[in-house]
Amino acid sequence: MNIERKEGFSQVCVWPGTLVGEENREDFVDFFKREMGVDVQLLEELKTSPDMENGSPVPETGGRNDVFFAVDGKDVGKFAIPRLSMGIKWIEDFIDNGGDELHPERIVEYRTW
Repeated sequence: MNIERKEGFSQVCVWPGTLVGEENREDFVDFFKREMGVDVQLLEELKTSPDMENGSPVPETGGRNDVFFAVDGKDVGKFAIPRLSMGIKWIEDFIDNGGDELHPERIVEYRTW
């Protein structure tokens, strides 16, 4: 089940290959506020599924940690360009480029457009 977003946190982002950890959730939120002046809500961290070949998992694939978070709608404009240098993707772009094959089907429900 997807994590419910706070009111106004309209744009979901994916930061591939990033590990936050339960003990660093507040630091994650504080980082974006301090460094970029944007409010975010950390939603969840998911490990990627392994690649499949002939119905079997390919050894040594999958297991990458991806962070899913939402940006407050008032901050989307100022976050749109700086996020690119960090490798952060809009959920829509992530899904359209095959990211939905790496995670549970439910992540498509995070789409907002």
